[in-house]
Amino acid sequence: MKGISLYIHIPFCKQKCLYCDFPSFGGSEALMIGYAEALSKEIKKIPEKKINTIFIGGGTPTYLCLEGWKIIKNSIDKLCKDDSIEFTVEANPGTIDKEKLIFFKELGVNRISMGLQAVQNSLLKRLGRVHTIEQFKESYNLARECGFSNINVDIMFGLPGQSLEDLVETLRDIIALNPEHISCYSLIVEEGTPFYKMYEEGKLVLPDEDLERDMYRTAVNMLEEGGYFQYEISNFSKKGKESRHNLVYWNLGDYIGCGSGAHSYFEGKRFNNEVQIEKYIQRMKNEHSAVVEEYKNSSKDDMEEFMFMGLRKLEGVSERDFSERFKMNINLVYGKVIDKYIKQGLLIRADDRVFLTSRGIEISNTVMAEFIL
Repeated sequence: MKGISLYIHIPFCKQKCLYCDFPSFGGSEALMIGYAEALSKEIKKIPEKKINTIFIGGGTPTYLCLEGWKIIKNSIDKLCKDDSIEFTVEANPGTIDKEKLIFFKELGVNRISMGLQAVQNSLLKRLGRVHTIEQFKESYNLARECGFSNINVDIMFGLPGQSLEDLVETLRDIIALNPEHISCYSLIVEEGTPFYKMYEEGKLVLPDEDLERDMYRTAVNMLEEGGYFQYEISNFSKKGKESRHNLVYWNLGDYIGCGSGAHSYFEGKRFNNEVQIEKYIQRMKNEHSAVVEEYKNSSKDDMEEFMFMGLRKLEGVSERDFSERFKMNINLVYGKVIDKYIKQGLLIRADDRVFLTSRGIEISNTVMAEFIL
């Protein structure tokens, strides 16, 4: 039986961060139980497949009340899960306690992904984060005490008012904590967020492009020296601790998304769910499905996504995989683009693989855009 991955979305937040454009909502606590019941119903409808990875994201999954979690556990327990499943839950400091962590252990969770972003409380406040660095360390140590031996920490650079020294301090402190995985992202100011409005009004002062590039290079160097191996543009791990769930996305594998605003890619089709919590609950109640959009990927769509997502990985894409998947030689479709960027020193072609050079990684969006047919 070919396995799939499962993404579960928990849309609740204590307070939405100023940069966040994910489908998440603050002040909707009254809907938690109704949502948990609707979500449980959707999880029970998943096709009879072996589940290789589960990722519970948000929002803030750890903000959902324990009563809601117990309802969801009921349906997760019934899934056909692989013996070596990777089961991740996103956690925000200040929203987890011992009781919830013990509950997650019973649920089968074996990986925790913690949102931190920076170790300076002034920067956290500026981002609209609801926790302090002290609360982060407390939550991190609590997860270790409860037996979690696979933890990811999210950090960000390119933040308003952030200096290179701030980032160095963040990296130093986090490497010292020794998590198994570190995600290090550049801030992107997304449309529709409070940050976007501030940016438009000239109230958001961001590091310039040169400083941001220095920040990225510094992060890559410090993380490698700290024993972390870079396997994707923004992701670094101890050997063998890569996020198997995220690799499914980057390898264009099958996954099902459950919950409001969740996306799926399954058997060549993309579909996504209703975003608004109340409407999601109603749809699950009345129609037993929350899907609002369904799209059959063309072979061209799949090729684009295979390249676009695959080039995010440091090992890039396999030419053999491409021809097996699309029954076509990669040169017929992308030969010119590949040659162009090899000449510019942004791509390398070796041993059946096409991948970005370190300079290519720094301007990866420019390179990847040309793989859109």
